[in-house]
Amino acid sequence: MNTAEIKTISNKTGLLALSPVLVFLVIYVAVSAMIGDFYKMPISVALTAASMWSIVIMRKHSLIKRLEIFSRAAGQFNILYMIWVFVLAGAFATLANELGAVDATVNLTLKYFPADFVVPTIFFAACFISFSIGTSVGTVVALTPLAVEMATAGGNDVAFYVAVVLGGAFFGDNLSFISDTTIASTRSQECDMSDKFKANITIALPAALATLALYIFKSHGTPEIVITDDVNLWLVVPYLIVIATAVIGINVTVVLTLGIGSTLSVGLCNGHDPLQLAGFMGEGINSMGNLIIITLLATGMLGIIKAAGGIVYLLQVMTKKITGTRGAQAILTLLVGLVNLCTANNTVAIITVGDIAREISDKYGIDRRKTASLLDSASCVVQCLIPYGAQTLLATSLAGISPAAPFPYLYYPWSLAIMIVISIIFLFPHRVRITTSGTQQEP
Repeated sequence: MNTAEIKTISNKTGLLALSPVLVFLVIYVAVSAMIGDFYKMPISVALTAASMWSIVIMRKHSLIKRLEIFSRAAGQFNILYMIWVFVLAGAFATLANELGAVDATVNLTLKYFPADFVVPTIFFAACFISFSIGTSVGTVVALTPLAVEMATAGGNDVAFYVAVVLGGAFFGDNLSFISDTTIASTRSQECDMSDKFKANITIALPAALATLALYIFKSHGTPEIVITDDVNLWLVVPYLIVIATAVIGINVTVVLTLGIGSTLSVGLCNGHDPLQLAGFMGEGINSMGNLIIITLLATGMLGIIKAAGGIVYLLQVMTKKITGTRGAQAILTLLVGLVNLCTANNTVAIITVGDIAREISDKYGIDRRKTASLLDSASCVVQCLIPYGAQTLLATSLAGISPAAPFPYLYYPWSLAIMIVISIIFLFPHRVRITTSGTQQEP
């Protein structure tokens, strides 16, 4: 998408196209904030109302056509793939929990890590796994059940532990060489992954270290967690397989399938009835029903917003506000963040604004490596903070809490946001000049 393509949406049309997002935020966030309880207003109800409103405002098409646009957006490959992950994650999580695999793994972990270091260890593990496998979703699947059980064992806030996993998961998603956001940002800006990593790590690493220090400080003096000395090591095997295969970089659906298969094997060897095991899996799959509905509603609604011109309008309005290098970087950051808010997908947001971001970078002399870093980092911040992002929905569903519950404890994305602002103000990493051929050279 280039600048010539984003000058045709009127204010009335653009604002109307974006209004479903406002409807959702008012019904879910504003109402929940006013009553002081994010459990009272179901996110599915808020999304249903916003989705219905999105259908109503798209007046240029027949009702059947509007529903077709909604359904095609909800039924795209990435969404159905995500639903496969949800189904397998639900089956594995419940099966492992019912057989005691989660308890055994947690007990073994706590046996070797003092209570003061449990939270920092979870955060470090999430950072390491997500960086290794390049996906926040896979990290959430691998670590959330363990984090929840650790929180429960110590009588701690489950939402806090879930937030720790989410923060670490997005650290790796932002920096990993094999992350889809890294691939999207470097390809759109035509720069090398290694160069983007060098620019990105100066922003992300200080944020992660500050978050880790905060977790260490908050964990000081944590009471010892009573654990069971008798740990059945066979019950730990399924989680070791899941974590090991995830770190190796195997596809998350394969990881979960291996986890389910190994858990079933352990269950059968311990004398469990096959129908009982199937029942556990069925309970887990059924528990994902609300999450799947929320995902379909959100992506369908966002598809309508895009088709109605909402995303194009954002690009049109935001690119008119640029003044100077710092202003250009700030606008790029806000632009990808707002598009992410309207698409609930950081990779899609990066791809959507990628071309125009490259044009702006060349015009205002911004290092494309810095641009790629800003696009990736800002989109990860928003994706981690929104309650309807796939990662948050999956983590909170596995934990059995409200999607908004982890929000007060999401220290890493806020630390990353602060580092992004600092990097824009002080213009680091260093700039390069743009040659007439469009290539970039060190000054």
